[in-house]
Amino acid sequence: MRPEIAVLDIQGQYRVYTEFYRADAAEKTIILVNGSMATTASFAQTVKNLHPQYNVVCYDQPYAGKSKAHNRHEKMLTKEVEGQILLELIDHFAAEHVMSFSWGSAATLVALAHQPRRIEKAVISSFSPVLSEPMRDYLERGVDYLSACDRDRMGHLVNSTIGKHLPSLFKRYNYRHVSSLAEHEYEQMHFHIGHVLNSDRLCYLAAAKRIDVPVLFMNGEWDEYTSPNDALQFGQHVRHSHFTTIRSTGHFLDMEHKSACRDSRHALLEFLKPTHQESRSRYYRHVQEHHARAM
Repeated sequence: MRPEIAVLDIQGQYRVYTEFYRADAAEKTIILVNGSMATTASFAQTVKNLHPQYNVVCYDQPYAGKSKAHNRHEKMLTKEVEGQILLELIDHFAAEHVMSFSWGSAATLVALAHQPRRIEKAVISSFSPVLSEPMRDYLERGVDYLSACDRDRMGHLVNSTIGKHLPSLFKRYNYRHVSSLAEHEYEQMHFHIGHVLNSDRLCYLAAAKRIDVPVLFMNGEWDEYTSPNDALQFGQHVRHSHFTTIRSTGHFLDMEHKSACRDSRHALLEFLKPTHQESRSRYYRHVQEHHARAM
């Protein structure tokens, strides 16, 4: 399963590395949005869960992964800018769905608030609008380590907090990845975390109120950093909100063990599959469009 690789120009300001996993029989395309300090490699299992039922797009933020060599890193990117980049990618790949992980959900909510015309459904995983005490502790220690560019402590911090339920092999990979990031990546993460710690902890709800498509919020039962109970607060603001809890797993969901992977895949595919009503709507829209072209 080899992706089609491209580095796209976004409004003449950023260059974004993308991987497009095409499936000949797929009718829909989904874009995956990374979490903090992550790259396209982090979605390896999620791609397997979605392909070949869907065309799948992964990408690296301009400051990260295989995008960073193509950008200058002269200023920090806000979640609003990341949201605009996502909107551009939705248009470029003609995507109908979007799925985000952890802090990638902040930019995704911003993008969805613009009500992109093509998007039909979205999945927000391992995210909540509440800054829980465990999350605050993780972020406050992270700010200190990022500011000092203390790679060793930062690598161990991720594995002892949000990554504590990962298998040992994944923890080793996490440590190598986090402790080898470039200085500008640490500066970017420091910028993001500083904004989260010093802003309204419910700031994401303002964007959520403008979202007009069904959204599935997916959280791990053991995740005290973005807990299922805290995620439920989105239900008061997203009109078409759905919730699922992946049993016996933490923050990293499908990466933690086989049953969590199976349950995550089932929840995703069940939510994304078209309902009978949606199928009828698509049929009538196709007839109308065909008639318009004929006219």
